[in-house]
Amino acid sequence: MATSIGNSSVKRTDQILIVDDDEDIRELLSSYLEGAGYQAHAAANGEQMWQLLASTPVDLIILDLMMPGEDGLELCRQLRARRETPVIMLTARGTLVDRIIGLEVGADDYLPKPFDPRELLARIKVIIRRARSFPEKHEADRIDTISFEGWQLDTRARQIRSPQGVTLSLGSSDYLVLRALLDHPKRTLSRDFLLAAVFGKESLPYDRAIDVCISRLRQQLGDNPRSPALIKTIRHGGYMLNAEVTYQA
Repeated sequence: MATSIGNSSVKRTDQILIVDDDEDIRELLSSYLEGAGYQAHAAANGEQMWQLLASTPVDLIILDLMMPGEDGLELCRQLRARRETPVIMLTARGTLVDRIIGLEVGADDYLPKPFDPRELLARIKVIIRRARSFPEKHEADRIDTISFEGWQLDTRARQIRSPQGVTLSLGSSDYLVLRALLDHPKRTLSRDFLLAAVFGKESLPYDRAIDVCISRLRQQLGDNPRSPALIKTIRHGGYMLNAEVTYQA
């Protein structure tokens, strides 16, 4: 059974929010995750999800793709516009196209139904560990703002500001890919390097996950007429940030 919003404990455990219109799946996953040491919360639709998020510190969201009303894709788009909480998308359709669409709207991972709860648990552990390890890694360098070609990355808020003053929020995966590129300007970073840096060496194969992140970043950075190719594709190499970078504490 999922814990209620008002419950609290002395020692904080990781909070997982399950958003699925299937009550059996909500109950099954809640029971399994709580047995694994997590605190589980459940929502049957987007409205319940936003109510829970307004009062509950959530570390990861498990989001069903096919739901009546606002589906998982639309909810994921809305989540990415407001916050960077990691998202694992669940769906009864397991085609590559569905997976790519899920990643394109900002999901951190994608798991087709039916699935083994042990695989879901393994992915949850990797994604939460990844989301926490990178902020801690970069706290030591005390960099608050990174500037490049008129753009500014706010490392605390995980937002970028365009040369025209427009602020855009980044999903966790997109932020980590951009941060890796900014940490190594004008150097080619291979897909294997980015997969290890962003998704973790223990993660399962992510197909086009890095390519999808790069595509989203290019769309967001494409409004700068002075540098139309900020992120270059290096044939048989990977990707490179083609810009001068400055750091500000």
